[in-house]
Amino acid sequence: MRKLKNSELNRLTVEAFKKIKKTPIVVVLDNIRSLNNIGSVFRTSDAFLIEKIYLCGITAKPPHRDIHKTALGATESVDWTYIENTLECIEHLQREGYQCIAVEQAEQSLMLDEFDSRQHEKIAIVFGNEVKGVQQSVIYRCDNCLEIPQLGTKHSLNISVSAGIVLWHLFKGNKYTQKIPSDT
Repeated sequence: MRKLKNSELNRLTVEAFKKIKKTPIVVVLDNIRSLNNIGSVFRTSDAFLIEKIYLCGITAKPPHRDIHKTALGATESVDWTYIENTLECIEHLQREGYQCIAVEQAEQSLMLDEFDSRQHEKIAIVFGNEVKGVQQSVIYRCDNCLEIPQLGTKHSLNISVSAGIVLWHLFKGNKYTQKIPSDT
């Protein structure tokens, strides 16, 4: 087994990324305080062809060197919009036909491994503040809550780790997900 060189990875250019069909998933960041977490979510969203990221509340916006440090250019490839009020963002997305789902430990939440993303054409996934989580008012407005099963003593994950787990699960189960041809 040999590690691949960067030149062998067949990476898309930013222009090609902008043109390719996206996974019908958007990410909503509800008051994320860490610039590194924001950058990591951009990078993960690029990896899984996420449609768009909505930055809400105190969530910082690009360009910022600390976001760029972890995004590694993904702020240029992934579309994003800032909407100050997360509730207004959720209501807008629901009007656009998105199933809005908070990632949170909540009563009647659905465990991630039990969630079938093929049941929904368009999904908006909401990640909350590193300390307080998704605002309760936002949870009330969302269509559902997903919880990542955890068995250890902490029962919490960093938002960038949560985003990686959830977005991978949704991406691999999405009926619209496509394989990228190696000649792009």
